[in-house]
Amino acid sequence: MFTKCIAVELGHKGIRVNSVNPGAVKTDIGRDDTVGQSGVIPWYEKFGKLYPVGRHGVGDDIANAVLYLASNESSFITGSVLVADGGHLAANMSLTHNFVGKVALVTGSSSGIGAATAILFAKSGANVVVTGRNATKVSEVAKQCLNVSPKGLKALEVVADVTRDEDLVRLVDTTVQTFSKIDILVNNVGTDESAPIWSTDYMDIFKKTCKINLDSVVFLTHICVKHLEKTKGNIVNISAVSSTQTLPQYSAYCMSKSALDMFTKCIAVELGHKGIRVNSVNPGAVDTITKDLTHDYDVYNVNIYAKLYPVGRYGVPQDIANTVLYLASNESSFITGTGLVSDGGHLAANVNISQLQ
Repeated sequence: MFTKCIAVELGHKGIRVNSVNPGAVKTDIGRDDTVGQSGVIPWYEKFGKLYPVGRHGVGDDIANAVLYLASNESSFITGSVLVADGGHLAANMSLTHNFVGKVALVTGSSSGIGAATAILFAKSGANVVVTGRNATKVSEVAKQCLNVSPKGLKALEVVADVTRDEDLVRLVDTTVQTFSKIDILVNNVGTDESAPIWSTDYMDIFKKTCKINLDSVVFLTHICVKHLEKTKGNIVNISAVSSTQTLPQYSAYCMSKSALDMFTKCIAVELGHKGIRVNSVNPGAVDTITKDLTHDYDVYNVNIYAKLYPVGRYGVPQDIANTVLYLASNESSFITGTGLVSDGGHLAANVNISQLQ
């Protein structure tokens, strides 16, 4: 923006102002340190495989662009941006993480946080498995994954019910048959039905909640270990701030998330020697289509979080997807058994959920 504004201001003085926006360019930065030797150079090489031009940038590429903009040949150009990125933006590449060659299985990925996570993995170059109970929604998300994939990778669509063990076995078998491996397992699927303890249907809701939020995670993790061990992969479980805060009429939900947090820690210890990392994300209030916002009190609650949260807004699925990809990336290789709170400051501000009901 500064370039454009100053180009307008300085035009009458005969001064042209332009900018160059490089993609991934290999430079000498970090070459003499350990991080640079082990991390930076391979990173650029991975970009080379993703870029439409088939390579990462080098200093001369950007120098050539600068000299062109400074030459008389560009005398009619001012206030412009010359993108020298090897096709980075055109290929819809993620600027943050690179999961090229990785296989990510995300449960409950036909909507909400799961869909946002699957799409972001696809945008970052991964082969993605989209799964849910609704075939139409699964296909819709798979199409979005295809649209953002730098290499046009087609997502694997698997319609499955996580409450059925046979469906989970089929989900894993189909994934391995298609991609030959699993690198990342995101246990995202969940439900949050409410009922007071005295309700006649409390036990039914309790069993259903635990079956979806906890049992499915435990079983899917159990059958994926042998595959994740081969890839030195990792697991990310989607928990909630309600794992540490009480919420009237949601005891089943709170207990299931609290148990999930402990499961994350226990399994991180057990699987560490196999090279598998296990972490969880604890979101605050996130506006997703999995939550029915047709009731007035629900709309009110979502909006009031924006006033209560230190960040000044409630969460969106992309916020949690960003957190998941960080935990699944090499940048978090020293993190395991952790619950990463992504809550807009919910817990820090002591936001009392029960008062919003």
